[in-house]
Amino acid sequence: MKFKFDWFLTGLAGVTVLAWLIPGPGAAGGWMHPELLTKAGIALIFFLHGLVLSFVAMRAGALNWRLHLLVQASTFLIFPLLGLLGNALLGEFLPSGLKLGFFYLCALPSTVSSSVAMTATAGGNVAGAVFNATLSSVIGVVLTPLWVGVVLHVSGQTQSLGPVILDLVRWLVLPLAIGQAVRPWLGAWAERRKAAINVVDRVIILLLVYTSFCDSFKNRIWSDHGGGILPIVLGGSLVLFVIVMTLTSLAATAWRFNRADRIAAVFCGSKKTLASGVPMAKLIFGAHPGLGLILLPIMIYHPLQLIICSVLAARWRKDAT
Repeated sequence: MKFKFDWFLTGLAGVTVLAWLIPGPGAAGGWMHPELLTKAGIALIFFLHGLVLSFVAMRAGALNWRLHLLVQASTFLIFPLLGLLGNALLGEFLPSGLKLGFFYLCALPSTVSSSVAMTATAGGNVAGAVFNATLSSVIGVVLTPLWVGVVLHVSGQTQSLGPVILDLVRWLVLPLAIGQAVRPWLGAWAERRKAAINVVDRVIILLLVYTSFCDSFKNRIWSDHGGGILPIVLGGSLVLFVIVMTLTSLAATAWRFNRADRIAAVFCGSKKTLASGVPMAKLIFGAHPGLGLILLPIMIYHPLQLIICSVLAARWRKDAT
């Protein structure tokens, strides 16, 4: 199978290197004013999400409750429990920021676009994938910070969830709702320009990733760990992905899902969103100096899940023909 060049994945590596070389502009007090750029960028991302989000397509898959239960349980229960287990077993061997980053990865919602695309490619239940991926994004606004709050409380760190959830509502939910509200007038325009909107969305995410890593590099968070972190994150992400995908597949088989539902469950239940994960991290963790370290697991997990799921989708499509 041939893999196409992905400018966004290359850009993730590029902005990380740029933050290492030139951290000043994107760090706190830099000329890019990250405290303003972050919130404006997050609001624009979720306004665009609301603008292109079709609840008509989502409603088509709303009645398959067993599929929804499995996907949401995998996303917001199995994943976080595995994160807690991993921290309990290996936490003493990991830097605190990386340990929090792995759990943050586990607490994130599923992806939307790639879950639906992979499900469609493999011949799965597309309507069910649309419903679950969208529902996951909405639920994650509440459950992701709640799970993170639990871990911070257990670890002895204090963080008031009220201001965090208020920020999430202000900068995520409200722009999303406004995007939905103006969809009757701008929806057709947005549909025609989906490719351009996707580019804008990804460019903003790259800017947020850059500013996230600037503070980490400027404060020398990485100096004590070096390049040895990357194999750890890659290995941990791979193990996590395989375990969740296996458990989701076994559960779908035990519940006697048909082929289409099983494909949707596996793809939606094993994925985690980078597109929402970066903006949410900026709001949940604020000016945390180790934000770059916290984001590293989802930045590694994201391309890993795309590569593995692309191979599986092509194979399952071929098996069905």
